Formats: sequence, C-alpha cells, structure tokens
Amino acid sequence: MPWGTIEDVTTPTSVPAIRATLPPTTSIIEDHARCYRAVQSRDRRFDGVFYTAVRTTGIYCRPSCPAVTPRRRNVEFFATAAAAQRAGYRACRRCLPDATPGSAEWDVHADVAGRAMRLINDGYVERAGVEGLARRLGYTSRHLTRVLTRQLGAGPLALARARRAQAARILIETTTLPFGDVSFAAGFASIRQFNETVREVYGVTPTQLRKGSRAGTTTGRLALRLALRTPFDGQALLDFLGPRAVPGVEDVIDGAYQRTLRLPHGPGVVTLEPRDDRVDATLSVEDLRDVPAVVERCRRLCDLDADPAAVMEVLGSDPLMRPLLRHRPGLRVPGHADGTELAVRAILGQQITVAAARTLAGRLVLQHGKPLDKPVGKLTHVFPDASTLAALDPGTLAMPRTRARALVALCESIADGRVALDRSADRREVEAMLLEVPGIGPWTAGYIAMRALGDPDVFLPTDIGVRDTLRARHIDPARAGELASAWRPWRSYALMHLWATTKERP
Repeated sequence: MPWGTIEDVTTPTSVPAIRATLPPTTSIIEDHARCYRAVQSRDRRFDGVFYTAVRTTGIYCRPSCPAVTPRRRNVEFFATAAAAQRAGYRACRRCLPDATPGSAEWDVHADVAGRAMRLINDGYVERAGVEGLARRLGYTSRHLTRVLTRQLGAGPLALARARRAQAARILIETTTLPFGDVSFAAGFASIRQFNETVREVYGVTPTQLRKGSRAGTTTGRLALRLALRTPFDGQALLDFLGPRAVPGVEDVIDGAYQRTLRLPHGPGVVTLEPRDDRVDATLSVEDLRDVPAVVERCRRLCDLDADPAAVMEVLGSDPLMRPLLRHRPGLRVPGHADGTELAVRAILGQQITVAAARTLAGRLVLQHGKPLDKPVGKLTHVFPDASTLAALDPGTLAMPRTRARALVALCESIADGRVALDRSADRREVEAMLLEVPGIGPWTAGYIAMRALGDPDVFLPTDIGVRDTLRARHIDPARAGELASAWRPWRSYALMHLWATTKERP
C-alpha cells in the first residue's frame, strides 16, 4: 500500500507564499476561502498541510482527495489528522489522508511544535511518555499540551495516537503479522485499545482493514513505501551518499542505499530505493516497536517532507539559480539517520578529501563500532555511539590532535546531554554549543545544522566549492552572503545546487 504518493504541481504560488499573506496570528486553516479553493482544485501542494473534514459524512480527507467536492458549508479544516480525529472524524479510505508527507513548515520554523512532531513520529511518547517528551523539549507537560493544541489542534497524546493508528494501518495492510504483534509494534498499550482506535480512525475493524490488502511477509523484513512531493531527484541523493558511504555501515549498490541503524530497542538494517514518486524501503528490525522510528529517520535522511514547489518559487527568481533548478528540479538536502554519527563524520572530514574521511570513519567503525549478530552483505557494524567515543584517548585516533580532541569533546557533550542532535533542541542553541567546542568552527557547525538538525536555511559562504562555482560564473565570492540573503528560507537547497555543479563537495 503506497504511503501517499504526491504528484508534481506546477501552479506558481506555494503554500509558504500563501501563508505569508495571512496576518501573523492567523493559521492557514482559518482562511476557509483559500482552503476550500485548494479542495475544489484538488491541489496536492496542501496535502499534509491541512485536512478537510466533511460534517455530513464524518470523514476527513487530504485536500487532493478525488471524491466529489463537498459543499463549502459542510466542511471544516484541521491542521493535523490528530485534530480531525479528536473532533470525531474518521479517515477516508480512498485518499488515505494519514499517508501524506509531513509539513515542510516543521523544519522551516523548527519551533516547539515542529520539534515535538519529529519526536512524536519517532515514537518518543511511547518510550518516555508525555512527561518525558516535555522534559526533552524543555517545557512542562501542561505548557507543551497548550502549545500543541493551539498550533496543531491536538495535544501530544492525541498526536501520538494518530501516529500509532497510521503505523497499525501500514502493518495491517502490508504484512501478515498477527494483530497482537501489530498492536505491540505500533505502540498500543493493549489489544483492546488497538481495536478501538482502528475502528474509530478508519471506521472498520482490523480484520476488515486487512481484507483485500496485499499483505507481505512476517520474516522480519518489512517492505514500505515512503511518500514524498515531486519532483524528486533520487539519483542525485544516491550520488551524494555513495562516495561518503562508510564501510561496514553503509553501501550503495544497484540503485539502492543500505545502512545499519541504532534504534531504541536494538540494531536495524534498511534498504532505500528511490523512485520518481516515492522511496521504497525494506527494513529489518530486532523489535517491531522500532518500525515507526525507522520510518521517521529514513524520511529525514532522504528529506522526504521537502516542498520543492516552495523551494523553486524562491530560488527560481534568481538568475544564478534558475538554470540550476531546471537541471535538477527535485534536488534534496540529504539529512541523516543519526545526528551523532553525522557530527563525528563532519569532524573527521575537516580539511581532507571525502575519500580520506570515509577511510577514517571506516577504521573508527571497525575498531569501536558494534558488530551485527548477522552481517547483511557488506553491512557488518553499527556506528559507535557517543558514550563509546567519549571514552577514547584523543592520542589514539589517527588524525590531527586538534580534531581528535574536538571529536572526543563533542561526544562527551552529547553523551552527558548538553548537546542534542536529534532535532529536539533549538537549532540556534545547538549551533552555539557546537561553536563552544574547541576545533569546531562555523563551517562544521553549519554543516551539522543542515544535515543533522534538518535546517533548510544554512549557507556556507567560505566553502571552497561555493567560491569556485561563483568564480566560474564571474561572480565575486565576497558577494556570496549578499546573494544568499535572497534565498531564505531555502539556502540549504541553494547550497546543494551549487555543490552539484562542482567536485569540491564536503
């Protein structure tokens, strides 16, 4: 069952542009006229941005649902699927509204609501509860509930329940797992809660939901389809990840990217195959409760919640960017499945080539990574965690002493909780903390923010590749910052386009 494939949209006005015309305190769902026009035109750009609920049927849909357009007086709009469920609506089984990509706004603003959504989708509420989620974000549970309810229409419990329902539907329709195992994997506290939630959200029992579906295997390897917004340049993603693949941890072969994962309940392995309109994921986990975490980490690795129409609207107004966008309209900013790993590799790669950094990382994995019980092809280890690396003597690392000290110091900060690289903390605070580590400068801190923290608005004006690209176009590199100011809030995408034209990529 596809995870909400989104087709290309060429209409010029993007969702962020429409948001910009609203008063500062107004949510897009409060502009009923614009929302209804999006529903009338079945505008796919709004899928995942808001949900349409029909009072006469009790069903909520994505804006692009192919069903007959309801009358305006019969609809209301919600910011999240959880909010629609909380109001008593059930999901449309024709357009599968819970299978849409997440809102790109979560990463643009990176406010508490956006950071909370990333952690909730990773299964954090099931592992630590609402109190644990609130502590991770630096709020009381009461204040966090107020913030999420105000911005998203539902509190953390309702948002987590919607995520569990989606996870359950995916497992019901794509595997032959017993319903008890599905309930456990999705994070439900009991079979009764699982049954009641499925009936309330989808209007059918788990048995009816499975009937007629293309169920797969129960061997521990699950095949899923990850939704995205087109255009999507999957080959460019592989071209970026392939040369950087760390031996033992990653591999790119036959048009697919494979890697090991450190998950909350044990190691896992995932294979990602980019298609034009989706990414096919095959995953193997020791504990089925880790399936939602794998999905969320793969989504951020491949930048699948990106809004290419919004990016192209802003960057396309610049003569420098326009031809680059025509050449690669679906270019993504590669994220990462493990922020600690990305940060360590960024330090390893300072002032050396990509190939040399890859070799160093491979040695680190071989010496300090955790071996898999059963290797999968060339995948043999999980990248070492922060605690393991924090205990190393910098003098034993085969790299300049300054960088070795920076690596160990950063891992100490991550291990003791001072630095969080899982998108739960404020980006500006994390970048400031990174810059306090001796040996980490603005370039490295910015690179980590872009790929580990998912910041879409990072620009590195001192980067060699950027400067060479500008010189090749007869532009003074000293003007890089001035030029980039017009690319906000998508400067990370502009950076990727500039890198795509040169071999000098980090």
